[in-house]
Amino acid sequence: MRIDVVSIFPEYLAALDLSLIGKARRDGLLQLNVHDLRDFTADRHRTVDDTPYGGGAGMVMKPEPWALALESILDTAGSAGREAADPVPEAGRPVLIVPSPAGEVFNQALAWELAEQDHLVFACGRYEGIDERVLEWAAGSFTVRPVSLGDYVLNGGEVAVLAMVEAIGRLLPGVVGNPESLVEESHADGLLEYPVYTKPSEWRGRDVPNVLLSGNHARIARYRRDEQLRRTAARRPDLIEALDPAALDKADKAALEALGYAVTPAGVRPVPAVEPSA
Repeated sequence: MRIDVVSIFPEYLAALDLSLIGKARRDGLLQLNVHDLRDFTADRHRTVDDTPYGGGAGMVMKPEPWALALESILDTAGSAGREAADPVPEAGRPVLIVPSPAGEVFNQALAWELAEQDHLVFACGRYEGIDERVLEWAAGSFTVRPVSLGDYVLNGGEVAVLAMVEAIGRLLPGVVGNPESLVEESHADGLLEYPVYTKPSEWRGRDVPNVLLSGNHARIARYRRDEQLRRTAARRPDLIEALDPAALDKADKAALEALGYAVTPAGVRPVPAVEPSA
């Protein structure tokens, strides 16, 4: 996979040289390029922003530096013989991800979807954002996807890009040493991960659950599944209600009923509390 990131703070992305993502880059599993947007300006002050039309607080990122940066990326992405501004066939388009609180919410399903792409480009906005015309223009050569980490606002897109690149990059074949780790983790099956423990078995008066010391793999698997359901119900009940009833076995349904949920072919819903009679 190739990933390009455009930012006015390229040093912000230095963390991508660390840990598994850095190793993936060194091993050739991931080609990751960081570009300074200011390199695509024409004035001596390297200006990338201007005042917004219509008034209002803050500044808006100018369109021309962004267009030049994105054209440069297309030029170096195996597009020799084609003008950078020409439309790219839809099947061969890079995905342009624009971190924005107005975008679709990033989740594990989207991470898997993006991990299947050959080329991702991240546009790190700042100030009040990027001139909207850039996204309209880029749609001729990119699949444009504004994406949000959640319902809050950051100073710029760099933090979001760090999170998304790590979430996506770790799904690429060979990046995580043990592929089973990708299966037994939060959100892999729509639930939060079960609690984990290591040696010693007793620590400061707290014991590891006996079932984990039993050696009975079937009991351990059931315990972990029950803990997933319990933890998810306590912390993310919205995920419980999103479960597919057809994918739940008899033990799952019993565990959910004990947690106060009714499982029917129509869905998983909390059982309303019964008001005491007068």
